[in-house]
Amino acid sequence: MVEIVFLIPLLTGVMAFFLPRTAGRPLLVVTGVIHLVLSLYLWIQRPQALLETYFSITAEGLLSLLVISLLFFLISIYTAAYLKKIEIRSERVFTGSMLLFLSTMTMVTLSDHIMVMWIAIEATTLASAPLIYTHRSAATLEATWKYVLICSVGIALALLGSVLITLSMDIGGVDVPVAFSALTGEAGRLDPLWLKTGFVFILVGYGTKMGLAPMHTWLPDAHSEAPSPASALLSGVLLNCAYLGIFKTNKIMHAAGLGHFSGTILIVLGLISILVAATFILKQTEYKRLLAYSSIENMGIIAFGTGIGGLGAYGAMLCLIHHSLIKSSLFLSSGNILLGYGSRLIIETGKLAGRMPETFVAFFGGFAGISGFPPFGIFIGELFIIIAAFRSGHYIAVGIFILSLCVIFAGFANHVMQISFSDVRATIRMEEKPAMVWPQYALLLTSLVLCIWIPDSLYQTIIQAVNSIGGRF
Repeated sequence: MVEIVFLIPLLTGVMAFFLPRTAGRPLLVVTGVIHLVLSLYLWIQRPQALLETYFSITAEGLLSLLVISLLFFLISIYTAAYLKKIEIRSERVFTGSMLLFLSTMTMVTLSDHIMVMWIAIEATTLASAPLIYTHRSAATLEATWKYVLICSVGIALALLGSVLITLSMDIGGVDVPVAFSALTGEAGRLDPLWLKTGFVFILVGYGTKMGLAPMHTWLPDAHSEAPSPASALLSGVLLNCAYLGIFKTNKIMHAAGLGHFSGTILIVLGLISILVAATFILKQTEYKRLLAYSSIENMGIIAFGTGIGGLGAYGAMLCLIHHSLIKSSLFLSSGNILLGYGSRLIIETGKLAGRMPETFVAFFGGFAGISGFPPFGIFIGELFIIIAAFRSGHYIAVGIFILSLCVIFAGFANHVMQISFSDVRATIRMEEKPAMVWPQYALLLTSLVLCIWIPDSLYQTIIQAVNSIGGRF
């Protein structure tokens, strides 16, 4: 039964609120193992859901589910060691919220009904908000309220977009379940005006949660104030879940022959996001906010590639997978830096290569990967997007795209060099434990392996997802 994959972390999450304080640490790891095994089972067997109207296994959902499961397993190992190093007022709330967050994100990947998808994405906001407020300071309170308020406004717009799509069904005389798969099959009969209007509202609504500019303003604060394991989940996984809502709606648009309309809007929002990230990365003063703006950049790249379509959509899928792996590794490494230096300010860190060599290797490797250096997969994804943009005649757009990436690399590299090699007087207060280093190595190694060798089942799943939005190439 498909539903058990999100029911198990739901039950263990509720349990964590009532167990002894430290019992949540092994519970995180055990749940991560069970969830990974069940996700692999779904990948291999592709069973039917018990509630077929509401849940189903799709190519894009399976890709996101497998990434979520692998990331949570490795992050849970890091978190168990991380919680031994810091004091959290209510560790039960933290571990319980982590597990509930896993449950809601899993529900997003398996949702087929438009309203179930909406409920699941809204539930991710409620489950993750306590993670941002973990340290209970004025800054975390502000970041949490901004996150809840802005994302709730966005999700309300997405709800309106979903209602407008049902209106396009009524006007077109379509009588099928309000599910993405059913609507994709009958897309040609949907009223195009209301379908396009619904897509715009859904793109803005879920784009807010995805971190697309100019709806991105919650993201830098939330990612920088949350504990590093939570930041890794927010950036590496949550943003993908919001993208799924956009991707599934885009499938309906392509099936209705409106792919050019949706693609153009995605290209514009993608470029705006990349330009905004480039502007703020240049003068950034905190390394966790630096990584947050890098996430905005990568979401823009994914939106841009999806809008281009064809080979660009394939490149966007590669960027989606590899961004999750590499950015999660970077946020976990940033947790080590914060524990070691006691500051988020770039100017107060330095000589990382000599003082924390194992963390430095992971952090610098993550920087190389997220910047699009070969042999990491983001390089291949961005290359495919650029080739597809030239093939389709988007010369001005791809010119802005390439120039922005160069500016972002220059700014990012300057900050990373300062953190890694600049001279600063600071006392390192953390010993590098294996459990707080090797999860980052495992994430980076996975990215490297997938760049060199993609299993045929994974490749076919990516192709199936890309073909659903007219991505034949």
